[in-house]
Amino acid sequence: MNRYPKIGIRPTIDGRWGGVRESLEIQTMNMAKAAAALIERTLRYPDGTPVQCVIADSTIGGGAEAAACAAKFSAENVCATLTVTPCWCYGTETMDLDPLTIKAVWGFNGTERPGAVYLAAVMAAYAQKGLPAFSIYGHDVQDLDDPSVPADVSEKIVRFARGAVAVGWMRGKSYVNLGGVAMGIMGSYCDMSFFQKYLGIRPEWVDMTELLRRITLEIYDHAEYDKALAWVKAHCKEGFDCNAGKDLSEVITRSKVVPPERDWEFVVKMTLVARDILYGNPKLDEMGWHEEALGKNAVAGGFQGQRNWTDWLPNGDFMEAMLASTFDWNGKKAPTAFATENDTLNGVSMLLATLVTNKAPCFHDVRTYWSPDAVQRVTGASPTGTAAGGFIHLINSGATALDGTGAARAADGTPCMKEWYAMEKADIEACAAATDWCRANYQYFRGGGFSSHFRTAAEMPVTLLRLNIVEGVGPVLQIAEGNTVVLPDEMHRTLDDRTDRTWPTTWFVPSLTGKGAFTDVYSVMANWGANHGVTVHGHVGADLITLASMLRIPVTMHNVETLFRPHAWAAYGTTDLESADVRACAHFGALYR
Repeated sequence: MNRYPKIGIRPTIDGRWGGVRESLEIQTMNMAKAAAALIERTLRYPDGTPVQCVIADSTIGGGAEAAACAAKFSAENVCATLTVTPCWCYGTETMDLDPLTIKAVWGFNGTERPGAVYLAAVMAAYAQKGLPAFSIYGHDVQDLDDPSVPADVSEKIVRFARGAVAVGWMRGKSYVNLGGVAMGIMGSYCDMSFFQKYLGIRPEWVDMTELLRRITLEIYDHAEYDKALAWVKAHCKEGFDCNAGKDLSEVITRSKVVPPERDWEFVVKMTLVARDILYGNPKLDEMGWHEEALGKNAVAGGFQGQRNWTDWLPNGDFMEAMLASTFDWNGKKAPTAFATENDTLNGVSMLLATLVTNKAPCFHDVRTYWSPDAVQRVTGASPTGTAAGGFIHLINSGATALDGTGAARAADGTPCMKEWYAMEKADIEACAAATDWCRANYQYFRGGGFSSHFRTAAEMPVTLLRLNIVEGVGPVLQIAEGNTVVLPDEMHRTLDDRTDRTWPTTWFVPSLTGKGAFTDVYSVMANWGANHGVTVHGHVGADLITLASMLRIPVTMHNVETLFRPHAWAAYGTTDLESADVRACAHFGALYR
């Protein structure tokens, strides 16, 4: 049974009995109820369950009531607290002092009582005590009897709660490394200290031979395997075979041990086994495999693949794509952040992306910047519209979530990527139909397998992100909001064919600010910090920035206007906000230090 991380609502009040406190009881508790209702009707946990809030049993006017509230919240698995008040309160006596809870305070903007004064006082107290807290204060004055939550306040409360739930959801879970380092990719070196100190996640390692053991001993649900294979035969059409007609070298022909006609069977079993390793499966217990049935309590993972596996066995592209998608043969499902080449830092990027959206994270190589002049030279035509200033080719080996096709449709018919629980049968069928599965390029993958192949055939708002670790700085996050673009067919084919035409392609244009890394599209590419990145549907940079600040991870590159970080961040500068973020995060240190 899942013990959900909850948001605790703390209604604080002026402690003076004899008229003052009594006059504020109803208003204060109603603020708490309104905030809880807003959060619970707006947000969902990654498994689709509405987010849960807990309200203190009474208003909090002093230390005794604050302690009673803390005791209740400790028993309720509260991961974050939102303090609400319409009035002056006694700051250090009423504040949340738990170092592990994420904190925010909503001070009512009214004239009858000095709620803003308390808000400022408690923010000063939090800063002096080294406990970062978010300040929430409405732009416009409200009347005393106004029970509404203004739009700007609602936005901040929801953004705070969304990030806090993500923090709580990760805490205590595992990142499962299936294999080790792929081809010298630095992101594949799992930094145990980072995972534990910044995310509260336990890194675990499972040798890739465990997949072989379970496949060989048939440690998987056989009925589900039959169902999955039937679904594959019905929905996964084969595409272009780039190996056909090639005179392959002996080192390649001698390496493939699984016959091509058995590839589908093998990769389907890989998918079932990998999922069971991450999450467990009670069916295995019924089969007598008690240890295997438990799983690893995972929240994310990755698969090394290259080259120790793929040099002789079918690749992991199908497995990785299906785990990351919002559906499989069982219908809609929560996506799994599962990193190609076990790039753990991109795996974390996938995890952060899906935690703030409940949508599929798409894994990419950040492959090529195409300038307008280069496009003109190669294709004889210039890009137009959103793509007129150039674009970036996002393409990987075929492990990208099928949601990246953009084949799902919103209620108004607009192409989109949906929260997994909003996926309809028609969306699933459309995403599957928009994807074909090309035989893996044997020169890359001697063991064969299949690569998902599609073209993102829709202009959609997306956010590109990547976590990196920099010596002397620590973890840093890069964010680029922008849009996918659809190039004319001939232009697309010409450019796409210059790389591997068996892989999925997304053409991406970041939103430009004319400054720094977002001066132009080239600057975005030139400042990107690694070979991989993740896209997720929507412009969610603001949510990611708030979440990153909770984890004390600075965002060193972004094109987001709306910033909601802890109030103390202003002490590190109010003009160069990226640099201030670095300094603040360095001072406060990792969340679980």
